Amino acid sequence: MSFLQKALYLSNFFMYCGKLQLIIVIIFVKITKITPMILYRSIMKIWRLPFIIIILIVFLAVITIGLISAVTILNSPHQDIVADGMLFSIQKGESTESIISRLEQQKLIRSGLLLRLISKLYQTERSFKSGVYRITPELTTLDIHNLLVSGNQDLLRITIPEGWSRSQIAAALEEQGLTTSNEFLKATEADKLLKAFAIPSQNVEGYLFPDTYFLPREITAQNIAQIMVKTFFIKLNELDSAYKNLSPLELHKKIILASIVEKEYRLKDEASLIASVFYNRLTRNIRLESCATIGFIKTEILGQPHAERLWDIDLQIPSPYNTYQNYGLPPGPISNPGFIALSAVFSPADTEYLYFVLEDKNNGKHHFSVNFTEHVSAKNYYLKY
Repeated sequence: MSFLQKALYLSNFFMYCGKLQLIIVIIFVKITKITPMILYRSIMKIWRLPFIIIILIVFLAVITIGLISAVTILNSPHQDIVADGMLFSIQKGESTESIISRLEQQKLIRSGLLLRLISKLYQTERSFKSGVYRITPELTTLDIHNLLVSGNQDLLRITIPEGWSRSQIAAALEEQGLTTSNEFLKATEADKLLKAFAIPSQNVEGYLFPDTYFLPREITAQNIAQIMVKTFFIKLNELDSAYKNLSPLELHKKIILASIVEKEYRLKDEASLIASVFYNRLTRNIRLESCATIGFIKTEILGQPHAERLWDIDLQIPSPYNTYQNYGLPPGPISNPGFIALSAVFSPADTEYLYFVLEDKNNGKHHFSVNFTEHVSAKNYYLKY
């Protein structure tokens, strides 16, 4: 069947339907004796109601589309936010109205009204958490609401290497703008902190665990010190939970030794061997003669720059930390040991070694000896190169 034939067929069909409708209306009028005018008015009344409903539906649809468009635009990220994002801080106790007003003033959101409506809808008007947040360019107003309510602050990443001292950690924290060096050093000497962790010392040197920390920008020096010491005991428990059977003084002695091992070893496999040397010397009442303790005296006590080499005159510096002059352990840790040094001290190798000397400056390998004669021979050999 051609297209024209189909069109004619449909036309005839609708004409037939129209004629049939007319016949039905004539029969209806004859039976009911209703005049055509009355029938017309009745039909118009019936049709008027759907027409009004259709108009209302269209009107509501237009309003809804308009509202959705407006909310979409107002919810979209503000174009003035820079690529790296912008920091926004909320003070403790700050009102929601103040927070929203500042967000709008700083052009971080397009509409304060929309954020007010969102907070009312989610019933979070009093749930905005204090802190420092990073508002990035892709965040919508709803995203920003969720961020401020979640408390997921913009955190600073800071890595504390193994073997750093309190003063080195303090300097790094000051450089990051988290606190001043003096504030942190004072925090590490606080009686409250020392008593909380039963540390028998004047400060927490040795207990500031070297690790990577993610810290909020508005954090106190006291909280930083507490986090690091708490991390130390968590890691120590993972290493050897039996440490809890030690008295605070017994544990402190192990930490002192671990702080020396930390500064002496360079190869992981040698840490336990170096620990065994110091244990053997302590048992035999031989001075530890650790160069690391001399380095601590020069840099941390005397405030001198780090020296690549020590001289004989350095070994004569009068100090309780000088293990070339004094027997036993120094009065306190000389660094903050990491997991390897702590593990070496809690599980030292079983050896008869009493001495070690650096064998290879490039890879940090040491030569270990059981007696002084062998040590002198090794020292003379390796120090020539």
